[in-house]
Amino acid sequence: MLGLMAARQAGLDDPARLRRAERTRRVLSLELNKDRDVERIHGSGINTLDIEPVEGRYMLSGGSDGVIVLYDLENLSRKPSYTCKALFTVGRSHPDVHKFSVETVQWYPHDTGIFTSSSFDKTLKIWDTNTLQPADIFHFEGTVYSHHMSPVATKHCLIAVGTKSPKVQLCDLKSGSSSHILQGHRQEVLAVSWSPRHEYILATGSADGTVKLWDVRKASGCLSTLDQHNGEKSKASSEAANTAHNGRVNGLCYTNDGLHLLTIGTDERMRLWNSSTGENTLVNYGKVCNESRKGLKFAISCGCNPEFAFVPYGSAIAVYAVFTGELITMLRGHYSTVNCCVFQPHFQELYSGSKDCNILAWIPAPREPVPDDISEKSLPQQHLNPAYEDAWSSSDDEG
Repeated sequence: MLGLMAARQAGLDDPARLRRAERTRRVLSLELNKDRDVERIHGSGINTLDIEPVEGRYMLSGGSDGVIVLYDLENLSRKPSYTCKALFTVGRSHPDVHKFSVETVQWYPHDTGIFTSSSFDKTLKIWDTNTLQPADIFHFEGTVYSHHMSPVATKHCLIAVGTKSPKVQLCDLKSGSSSHILQGHRQEVLAVSWSPRHEYILATGSADGTVKLWDVRKASGCLSTLDQHNGEKSKASSEAANTAHNGRVNGLCYTNDGLHLLTIGTDERMRLWNSSTGENTLVNYGKVCNESRKGLKFAISCGCNPEFAFVPYGSAIAVYAVFTGELITMLRGHYSTVNCCVFQPHFQELYSGSKDCNILAWIPAPREPVPDDISEKSLPQQHLNPAYEDAWSSSDDEG
């Protein structure tokens, strides 16, 4: 740490290197914090979490009971121990509450005044945060598994929706219509995710084992269908079409730069894809526990070197190095199956939701105090500016 600071001060190192190193250290030291609690509101399992990207202060949660809760993560008391309080709840007594399980909640990417939720009750609701009333409601013919708004879109307001139908629905917030569909999957669409790099590129995962990349501007739609074999499938294979997994694909997540896509399937495999070429990078993560019959919400870190993936793994959360596949650690604390987790990039914190009705906060461990008598001699020598090195010698030494 001090070596990096000295190198940065002397102009010998990239200024961003210190920031990446400290973020990485904080992620690697994540632990269940006894001083941070999240108020327990849900009476059944928690399926989805989302933290707004503007301030990183407010978090939404959606439960199997149809309830939606908004939390304030900031420590307003300034005390070492505190509880993140619920600011409001769309509870069972609310006239517009979802009738069945809420599967996805998401903040509007540019403003905390709007958030969205989708449910097994076949609806997608657009909520006004201030009035807590639905500004719009989209109805579908089948169960809604997942939805997503682009974090970078400036020229469209489309929400991609995955339902029990094999058709991907695109809902337009501006016009209120949902007439645009993307056809290509053969079974229900369990996961959808817009690229954080290109506002018109969408990735979808289906129960048919396929992952498709779409350019929503094109009439034909589908750009490519990801192939786990990279085109080297044997001719004797019974597979008629390219598949990303040998099971249902129920989890998708882009890396923060949009250059790679991480997918999870019920074949207990996780795969990393080059999002530009569609190539399977063949990173081996080993067996990844995935028994979910619906969407699995996992997260990827931001600004670290290397980046890390946080994946629900039974009653724990597995932390993987994204580009090497190494299992770094297992975060244990829940009493039942973990359904979702969300990463807070501002402070490198992680929040997870489980069937045990709890939301747990995973916080970086505090740095060990540095002794007061630490000297420059203890700093790594390769980071010291040669101009500051002691170059003189005494006459005794010369003699």
